[in-house]
Amino acid sequence: MEKTASSSLQKINPIPVIVIGNGPSAICLSYFLSGYRPYFKESSLHPNPILQRKLEENRGISIVEQNLEFLSEGLEGRSHNPIAILFDSLLRPDADFGEARDSMLIWRREPDHYIPHLVLGKGPLGGAWHSIEGSMFTLSLGDWMELPDLSFRDWMRVKRRCLRNDRAMTADIAQYYQHYTKAKGLQENFVCGSVVTSVRRISPGSGEEKQEHVTTDNMAGTQASPQAPSTNLFVVNGYSKTRDGSEKTFSIYAEKVVLATGTYDSPAWLGVNGEDLPFVYHTTSELEKNLKEQEMQMNLDPILIVGGGLTAADAVICAHHSNVSVIHVFRRGVNDPGLIFNQLPKVMYPEYHKVHQMMTQQSCTTRGPYDGYFSLPKHRVLCFTPDRKCIIQDLTSGEKRAFNISMALILIGSNPNLTFLPNQGMSLAANTELPVNSKRNPIDVDCYTYECTQERGLYALGPLVGDHFVRFLQGGALAVASALFQERCNTQSPIHR
Repeated sequence: MEKTASSSLQKINPIPVIVIGNGPSAICLSYFLSGYRPYFKESSLHPNPILQRKLEENRGISIVEQNLEFLSEGLEGRSHNPIAILFDSLLRPDADFGEARDSMLIWRREPDHYIPHLVLGKGPLGGAWHSIEGSMFTLSLGDWMELPDLSFRDWMRVKRRCLRNDRAMTADIAQYYQHYTKAKGLQENFVCGSVVTSVRRISPGSGEEKQEHVTTDNMAGTQASPQAPSTNLFVVNGYSKTRDGSEKTFSIYAEKVVLATGTYDSPAWLGVNGEDLPFVYHTTSELEKNLKEQEMQMNLDPILIVGGGLTAADAVICAHHSNVSVIHVFRRGVNDPGLIFNQLPKVMYPEYHKVHQMMTQQSCTTRGPYDGYFSLPKHRVLCFTPDRKCIIQDLTSGEKRAFNISMALILIGSNPNLTFLPNQGMSLAANTELPVNSKRNPIDVDCYTYECTQERGLYALGPLVGDHFVRFLQGGALAVASALFQERCNTQSPIHR
């Protein structure tokens, strides 16, 4: 089992790599840093002949040691990050065409390439997957949720669990990630229950590098020079939650820091009056609780659900199955190509197709067969009032209407919690004038190393850089591991155990 933050503290020298966040991005990176290395299979034939020739030229050399920019040149896929496309094409060739080809890679554990690292996560290992309602099904195929060299489908078979339309429940995904960490021997690198409060760079000669270096005992035995390195360091401050419920502060020096926090910590707000009233919520976790509390009540006012994405659709499904009336408000038109439902295959996602049918056939201008559901496309919320009313405006006509509601769920996305960085990380974003947003304003990184362009030694992975799907965020872990390996070779100063 992964270490908890209640472990005893030890004095050590700077840690080569600190990873903040313990979701799939961090787990995959820990896998690479622990010395697991991918090689192109001798008998493999990649469907891309150009990539095949490149791989054959370096057969016998780990992908980590190869020129990733050269390998990824000319590849196309469903990510804007070239290394994400490269790695996915090696793990799942032609996956976007419905093919189920075997991986082109074999994995070897090479202890000499282990890089000491510590992964700090505030919750259970697996990250945000533990905060999602466990009975919900993943958007991606189950096979696309797996991490390198451990079949998710085989794990499900052992657990006697089944996929539905080749998709898995989120609870299974969370358990798989915990199993993966244990099966690959990575748990010693993870410290759960650790909340990071600040990350900042310190310069040599500032006097700060002479402070005590403390961390949990899973890094005891890490060897480094007795003096702090002459290069700049990061100091990572925070607190750990002990078994007795108390908190203990820590301060750790690191040569490199990797941001892998995801983007689900801070639900987005509309920014309207009354949004902080007690009947207005911003996560689905309160929905089931409220439905149970109101089970015996009669003549309830409808629930207001705001949002045109899949999380809002999940809430609609849950409420509709509980026979609770719903008013569904969203800004886009039902036929807008940008609406996610118009991008999903109907056969693979029948429940979301059903919600889209409801949105289309039961709108404010069309009466359909779905009792207790009312759709308001191209509308927006103007405000909430203390007497549980919501004022909604038609974006086309400008007409305003008031609705009585029992509760409201604002499900319009979420933002990363980067409060531990100066100015919440805005200086790292593609547009430094705006907050970091995974879709509209991600952290700006070198697309071949994932190192922040504005801060050397700081890296970012996953949704923070626009890789929202597990199958693509793994390429970021490969890029970071390759960059650290290349830097070690170039400086001829290996990172010691």
